[in-house]
Amino acid sequence: MKRKLLFGERMLYGDGNSPFNIVIPFKIRGEIKEDDLRFALFKIQKKHPWLTAAIRFDEDKRPWFVTNLTETFRIPIRIVNRLNDEHWEQESTYEWKTVFDATMAPLCSIAWIKGEGVSEFLMVYHHCLCDGTSALSILTELLQLLDNPDTDIGKEIPIMGVKDVIPKKVLNSYRSRAKNGLIGKIAILALWIIPIKKVAVARKKDFMLRWKLDQDFTTQLIQFCKTNQFTVNTLLSAAVLTAFKAVRKEKAFNKISLPVDIRNFNPIIKKDHIFAFGLMIVLSLLPEKDFLENVKALQKDVNDKSAKLNPYSLMMMMEACHPALKNFTNFLKYGKSSNDCMFSNLGKINIPYQYQNFEVETIFSPSVMGPLGNTTTMIASTYRNQMDFTFVASEGYVPFVEAEAIKEKVIAILKEQIEKPIEILTATA
Repeated sequence: MKRKLLFGERMLYGDGNSPFNIVIPFKIRGEIKEDDLRFALFKIQKKHPWLTAAIRFDEDKRPWFVTNLTETFRIPIRIVNRLNDEHWEQESTYEWKTVFDATMAPLCSIAWIKGEGVSEFLMVYHHCLCDGTSALSILTELLQLLDNPDTDIGKEIPIMGVKDVIPKKVLNSYRSRAKNGLIGKIAILALWIIPIKKVAVARKKDFMLRWKLDQDFTTQLIQFCKTNQFTVNTLLSAAVLTAFKAVRKEKAFNKISLPVDIRNFNPIIKKDHIFAFGLMIVLSLLPEKDFLENVKALQKDVNDKSAKLNPYSLMMMMEACHPALKNFTNFLKYGKSSNDCMFSNLGKINIPYQYQNFEVETIFSPSVMGPLGNTTTMIASTYRNQMDFTFVASEGYVPFVEAEAIKEKVIAILKEQIEKPIEILTATA
């Protein structure tokens, strides 16, 4: 079984020599047997064909996913002895730098930080293989199989190309093909014309900050958003933008990009599909408004921009851009940064925590680190009623001391909003 990499997948894969890895950490209390872990991964590979795929290049140097069903082509497991509760963070930064040899092994691996009665696991994927949604779906399957190896996790019907994710009516429409092909050609021309310096920003040291909100505060935060009729994602976006402006001042761009799960617009793509194509919207604050007014304005902006997203047109346009892939990659890698960070809220993770043989103490928010320009990324998620944040960046884009200040400012902004009604009630009484 084989298929060509789509434009977005090719862009993320690059030349295969630079890591672009997603790391999903989770913590288990209980004893896990290595044989059970290997068998669970074996069954997961049997379900998902692209987890058994290598990458091969054809005569035109175009990469393909090509399945390899030999016994030796298995998801590798790296086991290290657990030193302390923070050891997994060090191993995460190690995994950012790990280059997958896609000719010899799958674009997925497991790091097991093994302790007595407690372990952290890192599921690591090359970003060209899958996004956060499919990664969490695989995590669900892994936990089910670790608890009961006989669990039936089904069989994925893999996506074999754009024909499997774009309705025939759209794909075969002459108007759609002509319009998106023209847009693609204009984009190619623009990429050829735009002058780009050939010296990338010195990234310096990559780092990670992380924190959790307790259950009470998380519950209050969610209720606050419901009462004010905006989403948690929008509130967090406003807090991130405000924090960057407060800390970085004139160096802040007042702009963050938010990935949008294509599955929200395309029911053909299921949660357990191995797929990496994403949509994006960009948000900015209005300087003349106060914080809450800005959150409400951002919510309208999110609604308007989301309504205009057309995943089919975007995918067709991008597929027309394959000839300009190198120019597009150079634009991202060498172009001047124009946003503060990428912010992604995965929302509530609906994975059970209590199993027969172990307990999932926590699922940490993923981290991602890649070679294409600004590495600054903040990811939030909620598990067991606790909101969790991962903030990764590189010193060349955001100094560590500023990142720490941004983290503290985000927390302070959220606390201020939640505690404000209490202060007002107290003052009135």
